[in-house]
Amino acid sequence: MANRKTPRRLSVIAVGLAVALATALPVTAQHDEEHLVRPTASAELIAHGASLANVVSSGSSVSETGPLRPAGRGVRNDEGSTTDVWVHNDYAYTGTFSSPCGGEPGAGIWVWDVSGGGNLVGVILSEVGDRTNDVKVAEMTSGDDILVMSNESCGGGDGGFEIYDVNDPSNPVKLASVTIDELSPITQSPDIFGPIEDVGVHNLFLFTQGTSDYVAAVAGTTFDNFMIFDITDPTNPTMVSAWGVEEIFDPGVGDLTKVHKQPDFNRVLNAAIWLTTGFGASANRFLHDITITADGSQAYLANWDAGLVLLDISDVTNPTLVSVALDPDGPLSEDSEVNSHAVWPSEDGSIVIEGEEDFAPFFSVFTIDIGPLAGSYGAAEGAFTTPVFSLPGGIMTGVTTYVGLGCNPIPAGSGIALIQRGACRFDLKATNAIDAGYSGMVVFNVAGVDTFFTMGGASRDIPGLMVGHSTGLAIAGVATTADLAVDATGETVSATAIPDGWSGIRIWDYSDPTSPVLASTFNTVCSADPIDPICDPAGTYSAHNVIVETNTDGDVIAYISWYTDGILVLDITDPYNPVETGRFRTPQTEFWGVYKIPGEERIYGSDRNGGLWILH
Repeated sequence: MANRKTPRRLSVIAVGLAVALATALPVTAQHDEEHLVRPTASAELIAHGASLANVVSSGSSVSETGPLRPAGRGVRNDEGSTTDVWVHNDYAYTGTFSSPCGGEPGAGIWVWDVSGGGNLVGVILSEVGDRTNDVKVAEMTSGDDILVMSNESCGGGDGGFEIYDVNDPSNPVKLASVTIDELSPITQSPDIFGPIEDVGVHNLFLFTQGTSDYVAAVAGTTFDNFMIFDITDPTNPTMVSAWGVEEIFDPGVGDLTKVHKQPDFNRVLNAAIWLTTGFGASANRFLHDITITADGSQAYLANWDAGLVLLDISDVTNPTLVSVALDPDGPLSEDSEVNSHAVWPSEDGSIVIEGEEDFAPFFSVFTIDIGPLAGSYGAAEGAFTTPVFSLPGGIMTGVTTYVGLGCNPIPAGSGIALIQRGACRFDLKATNAIDAGYSGMVVFNVAGVDTFFTMGGASRDIPGLMVGHSTGLAIAGVATTADLAVDATGETVSATAIPDGWSGIRIWDYSDPTSPVLASTFNTVCSADPIDPICDPAGTYSAHNVIVETNTDGDVIAYISWYTDGILVLDITDPYNPVETGRFRTPQTEFWGVYKIPGEERIYGSDRNGGLWILH
């Protein structure tokens, strides 16, 4: 397929929609990096957050609770580097995030021999310029062990996914590379989005039907995020179908763009706008993760703010909608968020667990304190910066000084550094502000863009927020970007944070799969209340990945990776009354992924900062 490099999906959409609508829509970037937040908290939402404070787990936050104990380690002490985990036979496979990026040492899928406790076998290298967030391994109908690994650009890579033969995990053999482009000609129109080519794949799932093998992919396209490829011949993968949640908004809109030479421009545009809006802090409706049932007939799609989608894929060439589980405003909702991030059904499909992901545990309240433009403005607190609530008095305040892009050493100063977005990482800007003596930073967006999001990066000991471009100009007291002057003093600003909670788990009753019922939600102490004294102010208490097993006693058990809260074991046999039965965590661990082989004792967790953990 095409090999030209283009910006990531949502960055392109942001530009295109701004042109089409003459306004900046609230567009959010991919998982774990950038999320829009609401500018202020309403009284209703504050009360709603308070009402969830007592919806917490029975487990404590000590290092170990219940029966979980370490049984082995695969050590990779590299902060923020390890992603998902999958286990097949006696080997575990863990992914790599953006640093190191493909082409750098250590970037790729790390292969561990877990029969002996977690010895490193080798690394299946990422494609140059790509990161490998996800990995899946299964024995396919041929009897061969097949591995698929996702590609997302972290340095201009081609995206897509790779297929390997891992019959001998110490000697993997590459079988194919797959790149993916937009399927719809209109979405590549220069008047809207594109071209959009060589898009990333975030998650994958291997499955079989009869004598045929398939892989389902979460593609970074505008429409048709869910794609199925026939890999019965793994050296010659072929796409057999694609489906997107835009079909819920406007049935037929995706097919319309592919079939007709002159589709309804406004109809397609309206569907694209719907995909880039949603609920609460992270407003989009793009697909994030998928799970396929053991018989390969049904696909569960964690479709962010579109909710939890169930598709019938018994005919892989024609996925059809069964139901949508969505309750953003009901009594069991999570602070008016949806953020459907991960999903796994019980063996019989009667119970489905859905993980929300939320990196905005506070509402940011940001003000310019004096001057002609004094007042409240929208802002988002950084995910890697010192939490504002942990500062003396719970406030960041001071006189601002404009320091430019902040990518090079900054002259000595004090108060709040006002920094323009662009040219380098947010954590580098923060480092330079710290070295210059500033006690806080405010980053404002690029010219013409008044959206803002939760900045990501390696932890830095400085409070920081992001604001829209016009807010940055107001802080600096100037009318245009051309009027900005480095080292000029701006207005005095203040920021406070109102706790709203991280994210938890939703447990659905799928007794009738055409009409799922939200049975319960589940939070830990710290996901419900980020300022509880037992919680680390620098911790990340969002739920992340899930997997479900029906054990030999018929109990339905969920295993959840919960970042700083560790690995949790949850009995969801009664979906209306979930009970925590075990937990494992240690200081410095941030569990990204979790895996469990049915019937086996061991639980596998991937620690962002420390590699592989084997628990029992």
